[in-house]
Amino acid sequence: QLVESGGGLVQSGGSLRLSCVPSGFKLDYYAVGWFRQAPGKEREGVSCISSSDNTTFYEDSVKGRFTISRDNAKSTVYLQMNSLKPEDTANYYCAVDSHGVGICTYYKNMDLLGKGTPVTVSS
Repeated sequence: QLVESGGGLVQSGGSLRLSCVPSGFKLDYYAVGWFRQAPGKEREGVSCISSSDNTTFYEDSVKGRFTISRDNAKSTVYLQMNSLKPEDTANYYCAVDSHGVGICTYYKNMDLLGKGTPVTVSS
């Protein structure tokens, strides 16, 4: 119900832009989070954007390098990733709370995720 795209292989220091598109509903009233899971590690939150005023939140590991944004006309949320590092290598997922939560306060509890798009950063 959420489809991510834009992943790929990039050299350290490079950039990628991920997209998240819903299937069967619109994102307008949902806060949307991005998560990632590296091989052998637990899934971790990366960033979130609220529905009403586009308030954004970033984990310290990506602050200043990643930018989350949304285009409600296209019902799409983006994650612009710059200055990528090998430790950013992971499968990246977008997610919403199936109860229709529009704020990011508890974004790590989001329960509706896509299948993800892989990002590999070579050194």
